[in-house]
Amino acid sequence: MRAINEADTLFGTIGVAKHAASSKNGSLNLTVDSSQSARSGSTSWSKVVMELYPPGTQIRTFTCGYCSIEQPPRAKHCHDCDKCVLQFDHHCVWLGTCIGQRNHCRFWWYLCEETALGLWTVILYCSYLKTSIARAWWRDVIMILLLITLIIALIFLLLLLLFHSYLILTNQTTYELVRRRRIPYLRSVPERVYPFSQGICRNLYNFCCARTSITDLERLPTALEIEEKSRPYTCCDFLTCRCC
Repeated sequence: MRAINEADTLFGTIGVAKHAASSKNGSLNLTVDSSQSARSGSTSWSKVVMELYPPGTQIRTFTCGYCSIEQPPRAKHCHDCDKCVLQFDHHCVWLGTCIGQRNHCRFWWYLCEETALGLWTVILYCSYLKTSIARAWWRDVIMILLLITLIIALIFLLLLLLFHSYLILTNQTTYELVRRRRIPYLRSVPERVYPFSQGICRNLYNFCCARTSITDLERLPTALEIEEKSRPYTCCDFLTCRCC
């Protein structure tokens, strides 16, 4: 539970003055170093954010009105945590923290473990009712009511797990999916086109195996890249593993 409470915030990232602007696979990796002055750090951060947007783009309103911080793509201010979160997914009231870039993978495993625990508990309940159905009837009634409640919760957990699995495979977040038409840099992207997706296999690798000690800032795709992603799949594309 404690490990999940580590959403990657822009305060920890923008407090940096030094950045390793190594463009790798269309993204920028930042390391933290607070040795420089705040002014040079602010200038460096502004330069990094500008490079994340395609040249000539008209989208330049990425300054947070609450933190006065220039937000890179896929970042959002969380009013509950009062911080800007990288790759903001949602604020989980059950965990009391935001789900973002650094803890989304742990959140998925948390859902997986909760689903497995709920399924195992349902099996135990059914085994108990099967062996003691002829005993005190009022106990069986309580057990059946608890079993129904548990099954409803298990269905909810399973649907939530499947939903986040879909988000992982397409490299999306809940916020981007639900508020797609309210996010400036996603308004021009056609429906059923995932601008940040790099293929199923690479999405899974980046989600599960990427190092959490480095902040990964994803750049916005260009118009040509969006057009390429929106192109319908052909038999040749499946043979060449374009979807992967």
